[in-house]
Amino acid sequence: MARRKSLTSQLYALARLSATGRAIRTGHAGRRAKNILIGRALGRAGFWRLLFGPPRRRR
Repeated sequence: MARRKSLTSQLYALARLSATGRAIRTGHAGRRAKNILIGRALGRAGFWRLLFGPPRRRR
């Protein structure tokens, strides 16, 4: 059985879809695609976790 997404998750997904649709309508589809690809590459490299993850403990 599939797990239900929270309201926050659904709203966030809707906002991303809306931004993509807006970019296509205004002619910035290439820029939007580039930003999505860069964000995914940084995510796979662990950059966002490093930047926004839990603080490191000091020794």
